[in-house]
Amino acid sequence: MEVGQVSFKDQRKVKRVLVVQRENPIVNRLNKTKVEKKLDLKQERDDHLKELRRKDQAAQQQRVKEPRQAQEWKEKKWQKDHAYDDIFTEENMASTSNQDRDADWEDDFM
Repeated sequence: MEVGQVSFKDQRKVKRVLVVQRENPIVNRLNKTKVEKKLDLKQERDDHLKELRRKDQAAQQQRVKEPRQAQEWKEKKWQKDHAYDDIFTEENMASTSNQDRDADWEDDFM
């Protein structure tokens, strides 16, 4: 028996239809859509397993990448929040303040 061949257990229950004349337009349309493919089950199984391994590996890499990325975001946020900490010290603020300057500080400007 061929692969894909249909058989029946009880031949008396099989209904047969007699076609009086062959209709070529219908047969031609059917032949255009006919697809014959040879099954290679071992290759399909190997491809399926390969795809599963690839998905598992991608998921594993994602699980490893997420904590690392979260740590990087945390570090960047800390750096952003503390970028001007050394600029706004009391010493720097006092040196740039106008409170302690002379009354004629405009003379020093020119």
